[in-house]
Amino acid sequence: MLGPFPGQLTARIFSGGKNGCPLSENRMPMSRIVEFLKGLFKRSKKAHDEPGPDELRAMFRSRYLDFRTVLNANNAVLEIMSDMQRTLHGSQSFGMAFIRASCTAISVNVFKMIQNVNAISSHRYEVLYDAFDTIHDAIKPILTQPNSLPGGEPIVPLEVVNKDMADQVGSKMATLGEIKNRLRFPVPDGFVVTAASERLFMGYSRLQEEIDRRLQLLDPEDLSGLHKASAAIQELIIYSPLPPALEQALGFAYQRLEKKTGKTGLNVSLRTSIVGEEETRTSFAGHYRSILNVSGNNISHAYQEVLATKYAPEALTYRLHAGFRDEDIVMCVGVMAMVDAVAGGVMYCRDPNGIRKNVVTIHAVWGLSKPVVDGATAWDVFVVSKETRKRILKKDIVCKEDQFVCLPREGICLMKTAGENSDAPSITDEQALTLTTLAMDLEAYYGNPKEIEWSIDTQERIHILQVRAMRDIGLESMFPDDKSGQKAAGSILVQGGQTASPGIAGGPAFFVDNNMDLQRFAPGGVLVVKHGLARWTALLGRAVAVVSDYGSIAGDLATACMEMKIPALVNMLQATANIPDGAVVTVDADGRCVYAGKHEGLVGEDACTRANPMKGSPVYDTLEAVLKQIAPLNLTDPEDKNFVGGQCKTLHDLSRFCHEKSVKEMFGFGKEHYFPERTSKQLVCEIPMRWWVMDLDDGFKVPVTGDAVALENIVSVPMLAIWEGITALPWKGPPPVDTKGFLSVMFRSTMDPSLVFTRRSPYAAKNYVMISKHFCDLTCRFGYHLASAQAFINDRAKENYVAFGYRGGGADFHRRVLRLRLIEQILKTFDFRIQVEKDFMSARIEGYGSDFLLKRLKVLGYLIMHTRQLDMVMTNKRAVNYYLNEQLKEIHECVLCRDACRRTESTQS
Repeated sequence: MLGPFPGQLTARIFSGGKNGCPLSENRMPMSRIVEFLKGLFKRSKKAHDEPGPDELRAMFRSRYLDFRTVLNANNAVLEIMSDMQRTLHGSQSFGMAFIRASCTAISVNVFKMIQNVNAISSHRYEVLYDAFDTIHDAIKPILTQPNSLPGGEPIVPLEVVNKDMADQVGSKMATLGEIKNRLRFPVPDGFVVTAASERLFMGYSRLQEEIDRRLQLLDPEDLSGLHKASAAIQELIIYSPLPPALEQALGFAYQRLEKKTGKTGLNVSLRTSIVGEEETRTSFAGHYRSILNVSGNNISHAYQEVLATKYAPEALTYRLHAGFRDEDIVMCVGVMAMVDAVAGGVMYCRDPNGIRKNVVTIHAVWGLSKPVVDGATAWDVFVVSKETRKRILKKDIVCKEDQFVCLPREGICLMKTAGENSDAPSITDEQALTLTTLAMDLEAYYGNPKEIEWSIDTQERIHILQVRAMRDIGLESMFPDDKSGQKAAGSILVQGGQTASPGIAGGPAFFVDNNMDLQRFAPGGVLVVKHGLARWTALLGRAVAVVSDYGSIAGDLATACMEMKIPALVNMLQATANIPDGAVVTVDADGRCVYAGKHEGLVGEDACTRANPMKGSPVYDTLEAVLKQIAPLNLTDPEDKNFVGGQCKTLHDLSRFCHEKSVKEMFGFGKEHYFPERTSKQLVCEIPMRWWVMDLDDGFKVPVTGDAVALENIVSVPMLAIWEGITALPWKGPPPVDTKGFLSVMFRSTMDPSLVFTRRSPYAAKNYVMISKHFCDLTCRFGYHLASAQAFINDRAKENYVAFGYRGGGADFHRRVLRLRLIEQILKTFDFRIQVEKDFMSARIEGYGSDFLLKRLKVLGYLIMHTRQLDMVMTNKRAVNYYLNEQLKEIHECVLCRDACRRTESTQS
């Protein structure tokens, strides 16, 4: 062996050997001398480059805080993404404010993860910034879709309007123009204040910017706040000045209407007409204000009042539930000559209460049709057969004590019905038949039943005031075979857990535990897994349902199931034990049950196919579009060669990649630097080993001023769990070694260059632990092998993980590998994922609750203590099996059930 003093050894080398003997006769070969010199010079250089104790401690603390930031941000991303998925597939309404806020929050947290994983890794993942920019550039235009409405004149005369102008004048006025000018139906003369006018008005005083700001702050669940915001926005619109050009155009249009009707001082009505109302089959009836009997002097102000009702509380609420963005609602206003009505009402091309009946139903009152439109009073009902157009099937005449009439100058009022008219029919049978003919002609022209508002003036002329599609067609056939409330009569295999994705499906159950099981999973099967890991998403294209013992509704697998509309149950606990592999089962995710057999009655009622009330709306489509850039997970297997930053296609990919790499970078950092004792405190403990502890954040109960820390002052949850495993049983000492085992260790001691005392080797360093309350990074060096464990444990299961590394040994390579096989089999029993390369093993488990993982940490503590020097006796598989059974027994009896073990020891003593 080498002498104790480097200076003497160097002199011998340069003098040609001991007593002048040739160098070849020395006991040290040339290769060892060269290695020694390299180590000597390398140490000399490192002395200047290595950070000092305080700097290194700051580095550890900084990396730990960066790591914590990644974990917290990842947790936020998964929560927000899960919320967006549930919202898309749920029954609750949502608005653009929710979508924009969610996208912003996810983007901020993902960007934060990218920054911090680069800080931890010395900027090895800069490519993630490019991937983030690409995804962000794809999301931005979805959230800020420009209004594609064409321009045009601010005022359009009704006599030139037709159905092709709906994007300028709105659906209702386009319909009235069509039937007036092409069908020659009786529609009052008038003009339309177009979509261009609204944009002109909103842009003139920059009203839209202020309205957008107020809507962004609006909480739809806060009714009081909603009403206050509504009132404030309406006041802004009503009292803002009209652009002079629009004011002038309104005046010219009114003068032209006076000339056309031949009536000076003509009064008019103003009614809303929404762009796209017919196309989206969404009714805005009753949400916006109509103003009747307006004088020419007040048209401008009345226009602003009508426009302001776009932001009435009921209108805002309705748009939220119907799924419309504020920019989707473009309001036009129809201005028509006021009809001084004797009678009026609404007629339906079908019976609203029995839509399959071949009749026209007419609702009529005296005076203006307002009471029928508002539904504020009783009305006469005429039911006319459509087969002959001449047969009134039913008349229901009610007492109509009040009626709305036009005031002489302006406005309307409610007044008592005169004399016997209150009990008399408001229209004649002949008028009812004429109205029926108009309704049937409109239905024939458009090909669908209509709801039509009409009036009859003092000269008994009929006027069509509004036409819109009936909204209740098809209600009788929406649920022809309602199976709600049905339950399967068969036996329940397992129940409980949480619904990660709604729905009901059935098929043969396949238990999947490893990559080999993936190959036998048949299409149409129910995926049954112990842990809801992202790696199983590869099977979702073939699975009809998913059930797991453990998992999170915000986890990767649950998110993928929600996205693909696959029924899924998580946290069932006993699913893998109680569901027979290969048996046909029915998964009722809504009822949180798994039944034996396939129950057609239940499977027919699939919650995933139920129509979302917002589906097809602009807001729904926007959320669906942005989720395509956010939620899909393409990077599922960290060991895959394509698990690289450049392959991140979605924000979910980025968060998954950053989380995985941050754990690996953090786990490897302590192995890149030597742990200086001056940055730490020596642990005072009962076992005869030296440990140094570095407190990164809040790992000590009280601050320590001296050089030592007592075990009682440690509050690190994962460290204490590992320590419990280390101290659960006293080490029995080295096992009896055969001659070959002893020679193997001696041979490695002389031949392994890493064991030379002059070489900076991890085998020569001491045991250390870096801790915070929820974090622990432990490195333990016993003789010739190195064991390391790292864990983060808190109340959020998605953040939790345990990582373990084991390498080296004093025996030959074959024996070291056999020892790794022993440790591997033990860890697999406790759900770890294992990788073995030569004589190095790494193990990992994540995403579980604290109780579950703390037990695994105790197992690691036991293995660190009780597998040392076992490589010397690992001669064959029989030795592996012997120690496997012995150590598993001790783990279960004395580590995981430590109190029972202590009672046994006490009894024996």
